[in-house]
Amino acid sequence: MARNDLVTGNVWEQYSKKVQERMNNPKALGEFTQADADAQGAKLIVADFGAESCGDAVRLFWLVDPKTDTIIGSKFKSFGCGTAIASSDAMAELCIGRRVDDAIHITNTEVEAFLRDDPDTPAVPPQKMHCSVMAYDVILEAAAQYKGVERSELENQDIVCECARMTRKEIVDAIREHNISDIETLVKTTKAGSYCKSCVRPGGHEERSVYLVDILAQTRDKMDHERLEDAANASLMGKATFDKMTIVQRIKAVDGIIDEYIRPMLVMDGGDMEIIDIKENMPYFDIYIRYLGACSSCATGSTGTLYAIENTLKQKLDENIRVLPV
Repeated sequence: MARNDLVTGNVWEQYSKKVQERMNNPKALGEFTQADADAQGAKLIVADFGAESCGDAVRLFWLVDPKTDTIIGSKFKSFGCGTAIASSDAMAELCIGRRVDDAIHITNTEVEAFLRDDPDTPAVPPQKMHCSVMAYDVILEAAAQYKGVERSELENQDIVCECARMTRKEIVDAIREHNISDIETLVKTTKAGSYCKSCVRPGGHEERSVYLVDILAQTRDKMDHERLEDAANASLMGKATFDKMTIVQRIKAVDGIIDEYIRPMLVMDGGDMEIIDIKENMPYFDIYIRYLGACSSCATGSTGTLYAIENTLKQKLDENIRVLPV
């Protein structure tokens, strides 16, 4: 499943020996079955997370002791570059022996630090840090599955700063909304870390499992990666015809046309719409939409308005598009 990163010359030297070893000989690569779980009296958890646009994906397997909520076994499968495999391998190993509630706090910065040969030298070049970003996401998926709750519920309960009662999700949302890039602005904006300061960075009077500096670095890494993906998708969409686009590119292309030509018309009448799905039913591309607001009860939603939407998308994207309200 692995493919090595395409690196040549001194670029290879930017990868730690630990990363290089785990690229080619991952320790936790594999899977657990229900039989494995039954043999150890454990609960089997299988969680997936991936980025469609770049192709990286990871499947995480946990064996959890239901009496103590402790992860007694952790394995993974990964599709993507060698760095993604090395990062997933480290992430899986870091889970072992932790309680599920503690594993939630494993960040991409902890994964990267675990892969360093020495504390002061990064394990991977900056452009590959995004490969470890999936660690928190797939762990959160696994934890939500184990607890039988929605992922959003865990994000909303994951308190990082007890003094200000700020959750990880609230902190991440603030970083994204205000484009925060430094810890001082983050503390000032959210008030997290402005009291006892233990949650800001290591070295405070109380040791923490996750710090604001970790969340800031992880979120900025993810935002940078998303910008690169958006730029790449925009470039591809500029060159590719609708039938050659990926599902992600098609959704973005349709959204772009709707935002520019259709949504303003609907909003003026107190309505709106959203894309539910795009399916191939060759030779057609069926776009399923849902009307919102005043449009949901308007009689023209299945006649004039629908025709206008479909005709615009046909002209701008592909003549074989059909629009179907649900």
